[in-house]
Amino acid sequence: MSGPQCCANPPTLSSSSGAGCVTEIGGLKAYVSGPSDSKLAILLISDVYGYEAPNLRNLADKVAGAGFYVVVPDFFYGDPFLPETNIPVWIKAHGTDKGFEDAKSIIAELGNKGISAIGAAGFCWGAKVVVELSKAGHIQAAVLLHPSFVRVDDIKEVKAPIAILGAENDQYSPPELLKQFEEVLSTKPEVNGYVKIFPGVDHGWSVRYKVEDEEAVKQANESHQNMMDWFAQYVK
Repeated sequence: MSGPQCCANPPTLSSSSGAGCVTEIGGLKAYVSGPSDSKLAILLISDVYGYEAPNLRNLADKVAGAGFYVVVPDFFYGDPFLPETNIPVWIKAHGTDKGFEDAKSIIAELGNKGISAIGAAGFCWGAKVVVELSKAGHIQAAVLLHPSFVRVDDIKEVKAPIAILGAENDQYSPPELLKQFEEVLSTKPEVNGYVKIFPGVDHGWSVRYKVEDEEAVKQANESHQNMMDWFAQYVK
């Protein structure tokens, strides 16, 4: 395999993709979709390729179809990772700690707009931000999809119900680590959660699939349905 998995299968970014629109929330640009008068919001926190990835925006539209107001913020301030970018340098400039602070501002503004419950899903980079939001009690439900930077100690501190959807082939969250997450959750009866490992897929499979690849789309759709089922159960 050439290059790190976090950057494999880069999407073709498109500022005009999706059925929703771009607005500003909590000081950040964000793609939003769904009924703006909904009391229930879902925050989708992207991988390193950011909020203009068409597959991610299409997923936001799908979640919005279930009645949620969906927000996909531009945590990278117009500077998403590009295939020619130096990943360590880029990560240093776009830390998940800053993402966490920005996410809190967005959640505060959503609360001011009358949102009463929020779920958050994080992909790769975004999963660490979601874990921090859960640890701090800012969300009602969490979904991690092929997480990066998440450690066992993080899972020990989560407060919100959590679904962890991982890949069989993942150098950032290999099955051995995912099984450790599962063991930790089994010792936390106060937090509902589960771990699911998708066989035969690689890190990033839930959003970085090729739409013409039927099997890849099927696996991605299964993860999307698991995510939506989790939010339907806990964000209400």
